[in-house]
Amino acid sequence: MTDQQDEQGLVPGLVIKSQSGFFTVQTAAHEALVSQVRGRLLQERLNTDPVAIGDRVLVSLQPVYENDTVTYTGLIEEVEPRERWFARQRPAPEGRRSSRLPDREQVIIANPDQVLFVFAVTQPDPRFRMLDRFLVIAEHARIPIRIVANKVDLIGLEAAQRLFAVYEKLGYPLHYTSGKENIGLDTLRGALIAKLSAFTGPSGVGKSSLLNAIQPGLGLAVQTISEANLKGRHTTVAPELYPVEGGGYIADTPGIKAIGLYDIEPTELDGYFPDILAYFGQCRFADCRHEKEPGCAVRAAVEAGDLREERYDSYLRLRDEMEEIYYRC
Repeated sequence: MTDQQDEQGLVPGLVIKSQSGFFTVQTAAHEALVSQVRGRLLQERLNTDPVAIGDRVLVSLQPVYENDTVTYTGLIEEVEPRERWFARQRPAPEGRRSSRLPDREQVIIANPDQVLFVFAVTQPDPRFRMLDRFLVIAEHARIPIRIVANKVDLIGLEAAQRLFAVYEKLGYPLHYTSGKENIGLDTLRGALIAKLSAFTGPSGVGKSSLLNAIQPGLGLAVQTISEANLKGRHTTVAPELYPVEGGGYIADTPGIKAIGLYDIEPTELDGYFPDILAYFGQCRFADCRHEKEPGCAVRAAVEAGDLREERYDSYLRLRDEMEEIYYRC
């Protein structure tokens, strides 16, 4: 038994890539092992991804003999408990809706120290309702948040700051960046050191290009936006962790077109909007939906201009969507 193996001969490692049922596990004793998952784990976790990038796992070594040489693959035997994870809904296979929640969880990354939501200031225009969804998921999972407003060279820093001002006022750290013009890269690079960080956001916002600018040589595939429709093409095809100079990892994830909330009840939603949570306990009714009820402090704040109408509208749309899904089960 080596120093890196436990009493059962299992080797600890970190999942750094996930693709089509195969997982690359980085271990101390061996080079990265291409691994599959023990069937027992698949059966135990039917409503979620049993393994995701960022998971800390235990693998058994599977020798492969060829021409008098031996190489190893891995079999993931155990997944250590996750401290936190960033996930979205994924429709469950037909006939597997056994709980009140109709959708299956898709884990984008496990155990992140922080998540960075990357949106372009233009080309494509920022989708703030999607950003609000991202924020709700991260708030619910208690993951530290950073927002990256990319491509600021296209409209200028002041215009970009006006676009994202509401989020700065909420206390979220904002990074205004441009890989092309080397804007904001040093500060962003420093925020990544010694952390496991997830980069995520819609397609075409420049995540991969930005990562290449932060750390040349990552070799991430970069593809320009379609000039015909200004909709981003997917460039990242599989989630993967890349080592950061100075320590830590960056997760580059596929561009996301839609993201649904998982395991959040409609009545909890206002607690994940900090600007709405500020009025907690001030409404006339304890179960106020902040829609048509008399004496609603949230609606009064919107009417007074103290709460941005766009954020309030995001809340209402999300709540309606969640109630439709939740109460039909």
